[in-house]
Amino acid sequence: MATSKQPAITVFRGWKETGKYVWSPYVIKLEARLRFAGVQYTTDVGGPKAAPKGKIPYIEFRDPSSASPLLLCDSSLIIKDLIERGTLSDLNGRLGPAERSHDMGLRAILEDKLSFYHGWERWTQNYYTMRDHALWSIPYPVRVIVGLLVHRNFVATLHGQGTGRFTAEEIAAFRLEIWEGMSALLLTSRSSSKSGENEPFWALGGSHPTEADASLFAFIVSVLICTASPDSQKVVKSFPVLLDYARRIHDRYFPDYEKWKL
Repeated sequence: MATSKQPAITVFRGWKETGKYVWSPYVIKLEARLRFAGVQYTTDVGGPKAAPKGKIPYIEFRDPSSASPLLLCDSSLIIKDLIERGTLSDLNGRLGPAERSHDMGLRAILEDKLSFYHGWERWTQNYYTMRDHALWSIPYPVRVIVGLLVHRNFVATLHGQGTGRFTAEEIAAFRLEIWEGMSALLLTSRSSSKSGENEPFWALGGSHPTEADASLFAFIVSVLICTASPDSQKVVKSFPVLLDYARRIHDRYFPDYEKWKL
């Protein structure tokens, strides 16, 4: 997809499906960020063992001026690196200090808080569905053993982080509070938007996306397509503005991808 004058970027997503979103919100976030900037890329499977930091997503970056490709990992670090290289534009460069803080806060709520609630739901409440999807490349009976190890380590992580110390009812209430807040924000943004009826509107209410939009879109879509998140799906689907926000971005930037089913 890239020309000889452009860097060639391959996004390793962890799953082999093409033309579809994957369950990881961080993969969707990275793809959205690339598409917001009009940067072409290809996708491949890859896996944690090949990733520089042992996690998905990661990319292979081939610069025409360099003989060897670079492997970059972690969605936020990848985006930062590509901005510094001039491959991506700085979406937040036009923001003032207050807007930058607002954007950072939205991303923190999603990536450093909601992410753990979603992980808890997927790996503890819907374990078998999550195990078989996340570990699809590992054959039985090895998958059973690896799944138990992943589950044990993740539960320990949740306990140390704090999410694992709450009851299911408390986690559900925390999760609902976040989605209620996102819904209220988007209702305000949509009402003040000057975009057309089917054009995207953005979380901070501006005429262009910010970094927070890549994250918010990713978390909404991740919930809508993940069959290991039935409770979160019900919550997200109960807020029409979340669905409208995601639909508009999908139609504009991901027309080649299969859309979620409601």
